[in-house]
Amino acid sequence: MTGAHVPFSRYVALGDSHTEGVGDGDDVTGVRGWADRLAQELARHNPGLLYANLAVRGRLAGQVHAGQLGPALALRPDLATVVAGVNDLLRPRFDADEVAGHLEAMFAALTARGTRVATLTFPDVARVTPLARPVSHRVTALNHRIREAAHRHGVLVAETGHHAVVTDPRLWSTDRLHAGPLGHRRIAAAVAHALALPGSDDSWTHPLPAPATPPPAGWRTGAAELRWAADFLGPWIARRLRGHSSGDGRTAKRPRLAPLDDVRA
Repeated sequence: MTGAHVPFSRYVALGDSHTEGVGDGDDVTGVRGWADRLAQELARHNPGLLYANLAVRGRLAGQVHAGQLGPALALRPDLATVVAGVNDLLRPRFDADEVAGHLEAMFAALTARGTRVATLTFPDVARVTPLARPVSHRVTALNHRIREAAHRHGVLVAETGHHAVVTDPRLWSTDRLHAGPLGHRRIAAAVAHALALPGSDDSWTHPLPAPATPPPAGWRTGAAELRWAADFLGPWIARRLRGHSSGDGRTAKRPRLAPLDDVRA
């Protein structure tokens, strides 16, 4: 219930574009994202909450480990979320053990300091983007290792990939690589549920109401897939081939713990 005590006062989010909030807002007005939304839910029960978000788009799991763990530990959080690995999944050379090793190292370091840690598993991207079908087995492998590492360190896991609603296009941005605003709301609700926050429940797993106008047959095939590949997949691949990242030159949007006054409602 609103107003109940939640024993978290210093929340730090580590990760890549999903945790930064890409897909929920824009670079003109600012991106929001599920971690900001979770912080606001935490602050409803603890008005003194301090929040930092160290995530930067484009980062691989090893880069999150190398660049964000040290600053996160220095902030002495009592709650941290660690979500990374999607960028690794899409690289030609993917090693599930290596990626999970970086995640586990972060789990171990944070929990050793007494920090409560939460993470996510990932939906099968092929259920959202059929052209990504070749990486489905990678998602399964990584999710399995995330669960194992989380179990070893007492890390909470929000199983966001288990439910059919995650394939609803209304939860995704037009690039199909990032959640849209509704998707970010669902992710925040999933993590709140994993943390057993007051008022949280499994409603985030429920399907959305049927759309007033059903999508046209074959909306994920043929010409639509080719347009998506030209508009989003092609540029993404081109950046990789040039050795560039969407996060080049970017820094964390909230590198220091601060109250929630400056987070968009």
